[in-house]
Amino acid sequence: MRTPSARTLRAAVASALAVVTVLSVSGCSSDDENSDEISVEPQPPAQSPAAAVTPAGIVTDFAPVSALTFDPVTRTLVALTDSSTSVSLVGTDAAAQTRVIDLGSVGAELVAGRDSTVLVPLNGSVARIDVADGQRTDLAVESNALSAADLPDGTTAVGDDTGTIRVLDASGQVTRTVSGGSVTSADALASTPKGVSVLDRRQTSVTDLNLDDGTLGVALRAGEGAAEMTSDEFGRLLVTDSTGTELLVFTSHDLLMRQRFPVGSKPWAIAYDEQSGVAWVTLPALNEVVGYTLDTGIPVETERLATVRQPDSIAVDDNTGDLYIGSATGDGLQRIPSAGRQGGT
Repeated sequence: MRTPSARTLRAAVASALAVVTVLSVSGCSSDDENSDEISVEPQPPAQSPAAAVTPAGIVTDFAPVSALTFDPVTRTLVALTDSSTSVSLVGTDAAAQTRVIDLGSVGAELVAGRDSTVLVPLNGSVARIDVADGQRTDLAVESNALSAADLPDGTTAVGDDTGTIRVLDASGQVTRTVSGGSVTSADALASTPKGVSVLDRRQTSVTDLNLDDGTLGVALRAGEGAAEMTSDEFGRLLVTDSTGTELLVFTSHDLLMRQRFPVGSKPWAIAYDEQSGVAWVTLPALNEVVGYTLDTGIPVETERLATVRQPDSIAVDDNTGDLYIGSATGDGLQRIPSAGRQGGT
């Protein structure tokens, strides 16, 4: 999470084109529409072998990492560490000291929030941590929170393990709720200029949310075993299908699947570099990270690099294009500078 390398799949590009599916609401098959009819057991990332190749870039000793994000304003890498029970703030300045915030609970994920904050969904609350000073404030939620996203109107959407999505104002009051329907677990939320979408790993689906009237919108199957989701500046949703070994690209709101491509191994973490327009996907079973451009109709591989063992998390510095990859087994924190890479500056 092993199929052949993506380099050996170049001959499959033509066949991949044939399976690129553009779906409209009226053209969805019943298999795509009825997300509640299929349920899968979400699988963890593929287990990595011992690293056989020296990782690219620079590797420093670090605790096991569950998730990563990067704040370009404060130049801080933020990591979910210690079995997801703490947040580590790592300044990229050589003189900066790493600060560790104890969560007192297990975080479900780590999400970049507004104004140089990060959000950590917990059982019963969402922690907001100010990256600049490490201060923490909590929004109480009456559920086991799995996902969170700050919205343009100043509210925060929170998804839980029942598939319910609540929208909270700055004081923590619930202003809107979306529940029921085909979403059984709100594992990731993406807020784009075109709306809010939710990833359900058990249904391996992506669903639009109609927050104005509290209803679910269009839902589409996201491969055979959706893993991670992010978005880009064009409002596209980028999803790794670990079981189906594909990278999936959707338009958000009035969902359409625009691209799907076999990546040759079970992909996991994904990050998007706005400067270069490259989506970076980790392949834990190969200890590799692969970059894909998305502007030619199908993803096109641009670069493949060796990583630390068990690369289950990735972040990109949008100012420099540097990549950060965390080892979930404690084999280090990896920085791959854009300078010296293909197309690097």
